[in-house]
Amino acid sequence: MTDADLMELAREAMVVMLKVAAPPLLAGLAIGLVISLFQALTQIQEMTLTFVPKVLTVFLVLLMFLPFMLHTLIDFTHLVMDRAIAGG
Repeated sequence: MTDADLMELAREAMVVMLKVAAPPLLAGLAIGLVISLFQALTQIQEMTLTFVPKVLTVFLVLLMFLPFMLHTLIDFTHLVMDRAIAGG
């Protein structure tokens, strides 16, 4: 395996990481923004108000995007294993 192949594999790993992590992180970011805006407008500073909706939203997003995330990880694993077989 050459340096170029290794760099390509590392780049592909970062792309897969972004694809898998983006949906729950973006959902948590969006709901956090909405809740903080609501808290600023109503001056309600309850700590549990921020955590419960974020946890529920991230959980629901994980349930919705789990097939996509699993398919992405399986494809990447097949790619890595095919390169390992071809290289060794």
